[in-house]
Amino acid sequence: MPRTGAPPGAQQWVPPHPDSIDELKQAAADCHGCELREPATQTVFGRGAPNAKIVFVGEQPGDVEDQKGLPFVGPAGRLLRDAVDDAGIDPSDLYITNAVKHFRFELRGSRRIHQSPGPAHITACRPWLVAEFSLLKPELVVILGATAGKALLGPSFRVNRSRGQLMPWPGSAQHPEDFPVADIKALATIHPSAVLRADNRDIAYQGLVDDLKIAAEAVAA
Repeated sequence: MPRTGAPPGAQQWVPPHPDSIDELKQAAADCHGCELREPATQTVFGRGAPNAKIVFVGEQPGDVEDQKGLPFVGPAGRLLRDAVDDAGIDPSDLYITNAVKHFRFELRGSRRIHQSPGPAHITACRPWLVAEFSLLKPELVVILGATAGKALLGPSFRVNRSRGQLMPWPGSAQHPEDFPVADIKALATIHPSAVLRADNRDIAYQGLVDDLKIAAEAVAA
């Protein structure tokens, strides 16, 4: 049972034996596993090739994603697509998703300002990420930023400790049974939104591209 005050979590909305990503997406549309569902426009589920060689995991949808119902279609998504192209990665080899499927924000006047999801949101949404990985069999998982890393590898994850290095897939540090994938690798890098916030975007962007080139080489080998 969840501790007092904790969100109930998404597990009750996850199909027990999903046959496809589409089935998960349809089920996730009704998810009320945490309070983020109420202010959000809709659930934003992952998309891409079900047999993708590379799975990208980001933080959460942004304002544009929340309105359109698709991940990585706002400014950070456009930058990521450019970086994927510059790194030589075939977009048809990708599946992209987020650790948290609803947009967390605060209102400032008429503007919806991004707020990072908290540990309770990451935990509540974990069953959807686990369910996605039960169907995906990638060669490589690219971890985009700290929130994705904590969702996949546990709360002690830090991007800068292992950024740009190919790592054996360890599963979740706390719950290794959650992500039953084998013979794949992981690579951590910054979230593309960090490039948009950087003082020197050119340098930050090139660093992201360099990391993604390592990913491209890993799946090409």
